[in-house]
Amino acid sequence: MSAAQYNCRKCPGYCCSYPLIPLDKRDVERLARHHNMTFEAAKQAFTKEDHGRKYAMRRKKDDIYGRICRFFDTKERCCTIYLARPAVCRSFPGGGRCGYYDFLSFERRAQEDEKFVALTNHED
Repeated sequence: MSAAQYNCRKCPGYCCSYPLIPLDKRDVERLARHHNMTFEAAKQAFTKEDHGRKYAMRRKKDDIYGRICRFFDTKERCCTIYLARPAVCRSFPGGGRCGYYDFLSFERRAQEDEKFVALTNHED
């Protein structure tokens, strides 16, 4: 496997803003253990049925993207449950490159601004 060609710490959380963050039962169990809760309490607190999925991550307001994962720190721009993050987050982006990071890096060079954020707004 090749080394990752992106740095999530330099990204404002684009993938965390996707309209659907799909979860499975194991993800909810992991969140329950992480928060010292029962499965049912975690399911109610952290998930909703959405896009035909039994478990989807609840989201919250975000000034950059409109809505974002409920576990994303919108001030520090990072995951607050990294060790307990869902499988989809663990596998992202997959092939060693992140297309959004490539785009963001290009824009930051073009704008000559290391903190430039390309705004999008995903609606629920």
